[in-house]
Amino acid sequence: MKTPTTIVNYVHDWLRDKILSGDYPPGTRLNESLIAREHNISRIPVREALVRLRESGLVMKHDRRGMFVIELTPDDIQRINSVRIILEAEALRLCRANMTKKQAAKLKDLMEKMENWDGKSEIDAAEIDIEFHRTIWSAAGNPVLYNTLNSLSTALFAHAALQHASTEAITWQLSHHRTLLDVALGNASISPEEAVVNHLKVYYKDPEKYCSQAKK
Repeated sequence: MKTPTTIVNYVHDWLRDKILSGDYPPGTRLNESLIAREHNISRIPVREALVRLRESGLVMKHDRRGMFVIELTPDDIQRINSVRIILEAEALRLCRANMTKKQAAKLKDLMEKMENWDGKSEIDAAEIDIEFHRTIWSAAGNPVLYNTLNSLSTALFAHAALQHASTEAITWQLSHHRTLLDVALGNASISPEEAVVNHLKVYYKDPEKYCSQAKK
């Protein structure tokens, strides 16, 4: 690990490595006081590092209990995905309507990188995956829609990356985004909802369980 420039960076990187290596598995409580004592520092930089990890989705806060390594139940995942189907389909429609040449070029470039992925870490794969989705959300031109999707998906992507990283037989798949790109560019015959559902089914069982798409 490179020498950190600040104490916060150091604690952030140390905790991130512990989480990604499996030393702190999903559901582990991250105690500010214990971490501070272990590094002989105050609790302030530890708290700031935990906030940053929460923003990246690796840590979640439980009221009155503290910070924990992200852990989602199957129902949590289905509920997130059910909302995501509706919102991401809307983002695809708006993206298609508002698409610029620059945005189209960026999406195509990301698509090429994903289809030629060189097998780096699961977290690296997750990051380029969510960058592709964020580019679509951003192109939709609605900051509220973007922020809502980003909030819903950050924890989901982090959880999935940790699950994949802990299972050597499973690798993060990036080659199933082509249909989403075709919909965004107006080159697909299926609906945005169908495209999102099919996309999510690559990883998740019944992602549409809690939304209207399950009844069709």
